[in-house]
Amino acid sequence: MTILHDPATRDAIRVRIRMLPAGARPRWGKMSVDQMLWHCNQVLRTSLGEIRVVPRRPPLPVSVLKFVLFHMPWPHGAPTAPEYQADTPHDFEAERRESLELIDRFAARELDHGEWGRAVFGRISGWEWSRLQARHLDHHLRQFGV
Repeated sequence: MTILHDPATRDAIRVRIRMLPAGARPRWGKMSVDQMLWHCNQVLRTSLGEIRVVPRRPPLPVSVLKFVLFHMPWPHGAPTAPEYQADTPHDFEAERRESLELIDRFAARELDHGEWGRAVFGRISGWEWSRLQARHLDHHLRQFGV
């Protein structure tokens, strides 16, 4: 299972973030590259407990949703919570720096100890957050061709 706490996975994602060009165009979706980084940063902040999201009833039972999130390919253009919708421009370099810092702070937390932020669909463990973050970052980096 790929998790963001795995040094090889984390290093590969960090390299890909550094490779992102400021003018990268998405292969799908409506977000610009600066908006994508802001969006990913919001999800990282949520996992760290810095952003509180409004709990929502998921479209599927939580066990099914987790299976899809953790094991199935993600569709392009899937809906996102309003807290994560990027609809204004952001400073690309500032968001890139923040992404790298948030990844380091996230990976410094112990998976089995402490409180993790609440996901939109409920509480998830540190291990689940680490898997979700690795998949989420990979998904959006592929969106921009890196």
